Amino acid sequence: MKTEKLSAAQVREVLAKIYFASHLGVRLAALHRDGLTVECSVRQELLNSAEMLHGGVHATLADVAAGVALHYLLGSHRPITTVEMKINYFRPVAGGRVFARAHFLRMGATICVARVDIFDDRKKPIGTAVVTYMILANRADAS
Repeated sequence: MKTEKLSAAQVREVLAKIYFASHLGVRLAALHRDGLTVECSVRQELLNSAEMLHGGVHATLADVAAGVALHYLLGSHRPITTVEMKINYFRPVAGGRVFARAHFLRMGATICVARVDIFDDRKKPIGTAVVTYMILANRADAS
């Protein structure tokens, strides 16, 4: 059974409901056949004590990119949760914009695994993550 993907406007609605991502300024950058890209501008309040983008921002971008991409590909706003995430940091970032490009390696009935490539506005890789999500039963289905 083939599902209809969410539109860009619907993806933005899903993204707007992730309040922490909104607080960081995460925005939809592009939709792809197999996932999506989100972006975030580097701001002073997102830097660590070394004046570089805090690693938590990278991790949030990876988690948000995978989660929102899952909604996009499922064509719905089903309940999901992160099960596991592993992230590698390649280089620090002090300014500009950061992008996270998610695409799914496996889409199962309940477990979905995405790879998220994180890069700067010069397209230099700054990290990568593998994020595992679980699709949960709808609350109405569980009762």
